[in-house]
Amino acid sequence: MELENQTITEFILIGFSQNLQMGIFLFIIFFFIYVLTMFGNGFFIFTVIVSPQLHTPMYYFLCNLSVLDLCYSSCTVPKLLLDVLSKTRRISVIMCLTQMNIGLILGGIECLLLAVMAYDRYIAICLPLYYTTIMSWRVCRYITVFITLGSLILSSFPTVSHPLEFCKENRLNHFFCEVLLLLEVACGDLSFYKITIVVVGFFTLLSPPVFIVGSYICIIFSMLKIRSLQGRSKAFSTCASHLTVVFLFFGTSMTMYMGQTKSFSPYLKYISLVYMVVTPSLNPLIYSLRNNEVKKAFQKILTKRELLGHTRN
Repeated sequence: MELENQTITEFILIGFSQNLQMGIFLFIIFFFIYVLTMFGNGFFIFTVIVSPQLHTPMYYFLCNLSVLDLCYSSCTVPKLLLDVLSKTRRISVIMCLTQMNIGLILGGIECLLLAVMAYDRYIAICLPLYYTTIMSWRVCRYITVFITLGSLILSSFPTVSHPLEFCKENRLNHFFCEVLLLLEVACGDLSFYKITIVVVGFFTLLSPPVFIVGSYICIIFSMLKIRSLQGRSKAFSTCASHLTVVFLFFGTSMTMYMGQTKSFSPYLKYISLVYMVVTPSLNPLIYSLRNNEVKKAFQKILTKRELLGHTRN
């Protein structure tokens, strides 16, 4: 539908199948994943908060990751759940741009946070004697503020300084207001945005993976020097969990943003599902199942509840 010379006030998100039966099926799947995300990340945060043995910088950053996953999922899934059962699937331009900016900000924070977590593991394994000094709580708080403000400025500055205008197609073949797709239907000179995407992509999608790879090269060399099999196993378990999350998030994100052709492929919305919907639900499971400290903390919480139940009875 061409709408040349007409200002667009709302978009239609095509999303997935318009078939009602398929819509119900997708609703059940996405609702289950969303509930799993909420309970999984919520219970992980609760476990870290009530377990003194988990009050370390590593679990502090993991809590931050869980909070991000909760926000990231809530930014997309509730609207997705409404749309799979709806025929209109409309969203105002203001809400669409808001959803886009929130997604970019949260995605940028997660990219930088995963790099910080790799640095934390590097200090813990390669420089254990200096760990408490380098990764003090004051430093951790500063890092959190820095990456949050940095992502906020990098992601929101373009749309605030140069607001997008739309006068072309109002149908978006996606379930989410994706920035690359919005640029295809925007009007006017878009060179500023294209340059901005390259600059922001360098800081959020290219630099963190390079930093992570460098950190883990140093970690591998240090792990080889550990004589204790138990110590080596403990170091490997925490690193393996982090690397799994890194591959899931950056693998799909880089495929989405770095592997673009001239036109936005409709198949990329399925890749978006992985890092926007699926990955936030898997992160707490990955860190819980591969981490003995978290397992022990879970067991203590469950044991306390059982004891309280027996006492009341």
